[in-house]
Amino acid sequence: METCPKCSSNTSIIRAGMIRGKVRYHCKSCDFHFTKEHPEKSRPTKQIHTTIKDIAQVMGVSIATVSRALNNKSDISPKTREAIQKIALELDYNPNMFAKGFQRGETKTIGVVIPNIKRPFFAGVLSGIQEVANEHGYRVMICQSNESFETEVTNIQGLLASHVDGLLISHSKETTRFNQIKSLFDKGLPMVHFDRICTEVDTPKIRQEDFGGAYQLVEHLIQQGYQRIAILAGPTELLISQKRKEGYLHALKKHGLEIRPEYIHHGDFSKEFALASLDSWRQLPEPPDAIFAIHYLNAVEIIQYSKELGIQIPNELGIVGFGDEYLAEIVHPALTVFHLFPQKVGEVAAQMLFRVIAEKGNYKREDILVQGKLIIRKSSLKKPKG
Repeated sequence: METCPKCSSNTSIIRAGMIRGKVRYHCKSCDFHFTKEHPEKSRPTKQIHTTIKDIAQVMGVSIATVSRALNNKSDISPKTREAIQKIALELDYNPNMFAKGFQRGETKTIGVVIPNIKRPFFAGVLSGIQEVANEHGYRVMICQSNESFETEVTNIQGLLASHVDGLLISHSKETTRFNQIKSLFDKGLPMVHFDRICTEVDTPKIRQEDFGGAYQLVEHLIQQGYQRIAILAGPTELLISQKRKEGYLHALKKHGLEIRPEYIHHGDFSKEFALASLDSWRQLPEPPDAIFAIHYLNAVEIIQYSKELGIQIPNELGIVGFGDEYLAEIVHPALTVFHLFPQKVGEVAAQMLFRVIAEKGNYKREDILVQGKLIIRKSSLKKPKG
């Protein structure tokens, strides 16, 4: 029981809140207010998330007063504002930017869905996205579908539950239904496709030079003297597989080479698919003398397997691949590739998304082509350079 320091009464004392970490009391007998240190603690211990309510409790003021002080409003005394801000610092208070943004109809967060974060291409894309997002003051939430349609759908639902302001997406190899994407587009969610795009929805799309890059790789093989060129074409349902296969066929036709169906293998991007294809081609009466892999990693695997089989590269078998990373340079012989500039893809995709967000639906639905570059290395150099 507390005793009034003015009249010494201990029968009419009531608590009247807290102020500056102390308990405030009121003596009803003499109408006197006084304060004392909290009997157990003067202020709450640090929590994972200190709230405005915690600060208000410590200071013995209203939540509205704390809010005005933390937002530097002019309708509060400098002394009170300074005291509240000091307590907020001591309690490690961080404003809930999500809540603030949500009140304004935005969260300053974008979502990204990719098929496989382990692939260097997507790591490069994410680097480009993050750089542009930082410039715009946005955070990035990244989800991986792991090439699963069901996981992709779950990822998108999770991003929507987090109220992202926009979505960047590259679909899984299993994705052939786009009802969810269509529904979100119809509701006005800002959205941009990149790499593996959806043609059924009129979103902006960031494309790579799939047709042109494939054409350049196959034409290079032809110029090196290869005549029987096979293709590891990837899944038939993927648009990038279709476009790269079209580039391959166009190069053969332009240079008058025969198109042989037995040289065209569709499948997933697994190592087993690549090695089984080589075994199958070697059994043909006329096996291929060159291979174009639409995914560079399959080309690297073919090089390694060919060396085990005693096949001389590039003299007996020329090999080229679509896409590039460090592994393509250090494999022996080094792999000829079409480099995609993944960081540039990410930057362009993010810049487009922020434009869509800013223009609130009043934007031109563009298709942007990020050009690549043919990089010739020893895996296809049948003839000396020059």
